[in-house]
Amino acid sequence: MKQLLVKNIGMLATPEGKDARRGADQGQIRLLQDAYVLMTDGRITEVGTGDKTVPGAEVLDAGGALVTPGLVDAHTHLIFGGWRQNELGLKLHGASYLDILSMGGGILSTVNATRAATENELYDKAKEALDEMLSLGITTVEAKSGYGLDMDTELKQLRVIRRLNEEHPMDLVPTFLGAHAVPKEYKEDRAGYIRLLCEEVIPAVAREGLAEFCDVFCETGVFSAEESKAILEAGKKWGLIPKIHADEIDPIGGSQLTAQVGAISAEHLIVCPPEGIAAMAKAGTVACCLPATSFYLGSTFAPVRDMVNAGVPVAMATDFNPGSCPSLNMQFVINLGCLKYRLTPEEVLTAVTLNAAAAINRADSIGSLEPGKLGDLVIWNAPDLNYICYRMGSNLVKTVIKKGHIL
Repeated sequence: MKQLLVKNIGMLATPEGKDARRGADQGQIRLLQDAYVLMTDGRITEVGTGDKTVPGAEVLDAGGALVTPGLVDAHTHLIFGGWRQNELGLKLHGASYLDILSMGGGILSTVNATRAATENELYDKAKEALDEMLSLGITTVEAKSGYGLDMDTELKQLRVIRRLNEEHPMDLVPTFLGAHAVPKEYKEDRAGYIRLLCEEVIPAVAREGLAEFCDVFCETGVFSAEESKAILEAGKKWGLIPKIHADEIDPIGGSQLTAQVGAISAEHLIVCPPEGIAAMAKAGTVACCLPATSFYLGSTFAPVRDMVNAGVPVAMATDFNPGSCPSLNMQFVINLGCLKYRLTPEEVLTAVTLNAAAAINRADSIGSLEPGKLGDLVIWNAPDLNYICYRMGSNLVKTVIKKGHIL
């Protein structure tokens, strides 16, 4: 039996529960002063206040600092070849995301680089990114495929995710996103590509147990709401839980689709209409919003305050990818959650911990500091929760603890 006692915590801040918090509850968190957390064999066994002693336990003095749950990044495109810095000039001269895609850039450019990369090359690149994420306080990350758009490369991406989950301290949660774009070889046969996904690739992914979720990019020029529904329903038949990229550029019905397919999360939602917000609230779908993408693209920000007021549980994530958000810094996402979404620090903490965990079906095991959950903690170079929302541009992490191990 291995025990770790983190004591002398100046402020412990955590949401509570095993499911997503919505409405006013999103801002209800537990704050403890002079606190401690005891972990046994990687799981939290006790949270309390005062000068706790446990004979035989390893002791870590938090030095009066802030402690929160480990951050959960619930939306990334972690596995990709190459970068896309060459597109910066096009964007500065007014080219839109869809303009660049129509010129053979964007996703399709990364597809070419990812197809050309070996599994080991993709592994090494992603591992370096995970190491940086961990140093920034992220302890669990969702990772999507979607830069293969063919059988072999999609499976290659997902196998890299599985290998990283087995070998890296961080936990990875795999999502199949073969419906990220229509590849060039199917440019004149969209229906043929959708058949390939539904009848061949999804079954292959499921048979190998390579993904938990099936995602689709429901957007103008990509996949319609009707096409997205067909793909997600095919995934459900093979045991893959639906997610959906919705309302990033145009509101074409993606957010409304969440209730129809039982999506666990809808993601982006930059231009989400009122009827989409109502559909997500009714379905209990987590709105996984990505403020760093809005920042990078110079676009508007999702109507998150309206979502919270309507009872939609809101999570936030980085959307780390080589095109529309080449950042993996969840601390910047925290800043933007306050400054651009107008969320309170308490609502932001829930968005990047418990609600993010709910978006990847992990709220029963991570996302809060409670007995029975994994010992995933961050000790911050900060006295309180407001400080990490207020400061920006510096890494404020002092120590990361993953499954009861000091990293």
